[in-house]
Amino acid sequence: MKEQIHLFWFRRDLRLDDNCGLYHALNSGKKVLPIFIFDEDILSRLPNNDARVSFLHQELTNINTQLKKVGASLAVFHGKPLEVFEQLLEKHPIEKVFTNHDYEPYALQRDQEIKDLLESKSAGFKTFKDQVIFERNEIVKKDGTAYKVYTPYSKKWLEAFHHKGLQFFPSEGKLSELVQTTENPFLSLTDIGFQPSTIKVASYKVSPQLIDAYEETRNFPSKDSTSKLGTHLRFGTVSIREMVTKASKSNNIVFLKELIWREFFMQILWHYPQTTKDSFKPQYDQILWRNNEEEFKKWCIGETGYPLVDAGMRELNETGFMHNRVRMLVGSFLCKHLLIDWRFGEAYFAEKLHDYEQSSNVGNWQWVAGCGVDAAPYFRIFNPTTQIQKFDKELTYIKKWTPDFQELTYPAQIVDHKMARERCLATYKEALNRT
Repeated sequence: MKEQIHLFWFRRDLRLDDNCGLYHALNSGKKVLPIFIFDEDILSRLPNNDARVSFLHQELTNINTQLKKVGASLAVFHGKPLEVFEQLLEKHPIEKVFTNHDYEPYALQRDQEIKDLLESKSAGFKTFKDQVIFERNEIVKKDGTAYKVYTPYSKKWLEAFHHKGLQFFPSEGKLSELVQTTENPFLSLTDIGFQPSTIKVASYKVSPQLIDAYEETRNFPSKDSTSKLGTHLRFGTVSIREMVTKASKSNNIVFLKELIWREFFMQILWHYPQTTKDSFKPQYDQILWRNNEEEFKKWCIGETGYPLVDAGMRELNETGFMHNRVRMLVGSFLCKHLLIDWRFGEAYFAEKLHDYEQSSNVGNWQWVAGCGVDAAPYFRIFNPTTQIQKFDKELTYIKKWTPDFQELTYPAQIVDHKMARERCLATYKEALNRT
């Protein structure tokens, strides 16, 4: 009988260093087969030139190149995860599968099905915390309930962080425990029905200078002062522990607080999975959205007649990224100026944003719509014209992304700000009075 092996399943942790689940697999006393599954259910919803899939494939290629140096290789599959595991169990004497936690509703259901399958074959399923510092209900109120306001959550998070410190997982030191797969050739993009994207995922930069200056520079979209870290945290090509360590060394904790926001929204989604579809504050689901299809289309392509809104949408469509300050403006404009349901915007961002992470995307869209946790009050309506004076006075960002803004061909304003503001206030008030 063949000797039993362990599997390590890469998911949102595409790196060989400081990888918690991989570290535990490599220290388990058995040889470890590393695998990755291109999930058919997820890929089928994406365009065949999606930049995130190209990025994923490139990162997996990099991992495989590194593994070859230690006489190992990555087994890559394309299909439904449950079916892939059924095939793996037939081929290999698997004792345990190691992987890292994923907290999104789809992932939780998928993992439960795979755990059940493995247990039915007397195999184990071990998962570990890797993509966050604190997860699920580790940072909660004294009565055990979830924090619904960011500030007290962040204070408790910082207290726990300073008290407990960080443990790193030097998985890179035991890669010789990995085995080579001869049965599964490394799949190309074409093999999974995709082609290379012309849009590239931006590299991240987290220098001490960027962190120190983050508070004073982060609101100006023309400055190249954001870290572009989101995509790399989303796919785990960088360790959150490494990033938090860097951020915590600065006297200015604003950058660290942004990382805490990410975990705040993650625990909200874990405690309230219904918020992917329902407003956190149910009374806001009474709003009578206009959902005008033509206006939504113009918002999507950046032709609203408001240069800062249009610049943001054009940047998103061309690069897969949008500056954080501008995200708030375009989100507020969609929900409050056009009275289009936040779920439309959330779905469009999910399709286009390289750094899309369900918890943050849903959390931020509900924030701008006024219906989420710790949300902006519904009567806070950004003025898309005065925002230019505040954040792009020299029009540098606008000229870059909306160079036609002074030309006769530039679209007329889709809606009058004063009228839209009054209409929004009346619509929201009416909905909230109805509950």
